[in-house]
Amino acid sequence: MPDFKRPHALVDIPTHYCPGCTHGIIHRLVAEVIDDMGIEGDTIGVCPVGCSVLGYFYFNCDMMQASHGRSPAVATGIKRANPDKFVFTYQGDGDLAAIGTAETVHAAARGENITVIFINNAIYGMTGGQMAPTTLPGQTSQTSPYGRNPNTEGFPIRICEMLSTLDGVAYAERVATIDPKSINAAKKAIRKGFEIQKNKKGFSIIEVLSTCPTNWGLTPLKALDWLKENMLPYYPLGVYADKEVRS
Repeated sequence: MPDFKRPHALVDIPTHYCPGCTHGIIHRLVAEVIDDMGIEGDTIGVCPVGCSVLGYFYFNCDMMQASHGRSPAVATGIKRANPDKFVFTYQGDGDLAAIGTAETVHAAARGENITVIFINNAIYGMTGGQMAPTTLPGQTSQTSPYGRNPNTEGFPIRICEMLSTLDGVAYAERVATIDPKSINAAKKAIRKGFEIQKNKKGFSIIEVLSTCPTNWGLTPLKALDWLKENMLPYYPLGVYADKEVRS
């Protein structure tokens, strides 16, 4: 059995993430894919405001910080100026599905050849646990203390389902990080997103269901159970668009 080592593309420093947060697992998966493909020197990541704001500290590849919600726009410029580089964004649900909705939808509609890693933990994590566009019906938060009411706050946005209707989207898959099997599947999806970009197929998005124990008010283990019981029924895992399969 091979030794379990830190990926070279992941910097060996402590992170700012809360105990039990699965951002760390997802960071590792992205770094493992970069290592496996041997593209560290050809990869450029974009991190916006949110829990991932310090992502430039954690990856050994080139990193750019974008304004809140603007990562797909920044990534578009980087990719068009450097078409042979691998360009990815790493965005949370408040960033991608709220202030950055327009940038995300139109980058996808244009078929920009970038890879979006979308972290969905159903809440605004960095700013204290307010209701996000992905917060579930009935879920409590700092701004929905009685639970999200669809009659007044509307329904959560299913990003993969929405983007899969756009012709520019080459690949869209929703995965999770709740056990070894799902983590392995998440890595395969992230790898496929980078392969789609390598083959110049267009826009790819990998949505990763993640936990936020701090703002959910749960222990790390109970947070995993909450995700399984509440998020999976509303956000089913699976592939929502795959041009390689369709062709």
